[in-house]
Amino acid sequence: MAETIRKAFVLRLKPGALEQYVHWHDNIWPDLQQEIARQGIAQITLFHNPDDDTILLFSQVADPEAWDRLWASEVHHRWGELMAPLMHYRADGIVESREVREIWHFAPEAAGPNGG
Repeated sequence: MAETIRKAFVLRLKPGALEQYVHWHDNIWPDLQQEIARQGIAQITLFHNPDDDTILLFSQVADPEAWDRLWASEVHHRWGELMAPLMHYRADGIVESREVREIWHFAPEAAGPNGG
């Protein structure tokens, strides 16, 4: 991956869904893992905010359309059916999400010992 793009989204869990949500992500299907990689998503990290049961999804992708391609895939549609009782979804079957805009990033290894 030449230039990595960082993308983040906020997702909403349904009440009481966290345990099952974590279970399925700990046991993610191999074909979904392959589709994620095929679409150019290098990394996904999930964070939970217990105050409002939201999930912050942070990812590194190869291009801005990587998530759209994944969400349109057959395997992700099947995953969406599994997640539907746990999360809020739009009428078109795509998880209800709000993209979060990156405002600052620091990578100390890129700065070097003298700051540049």
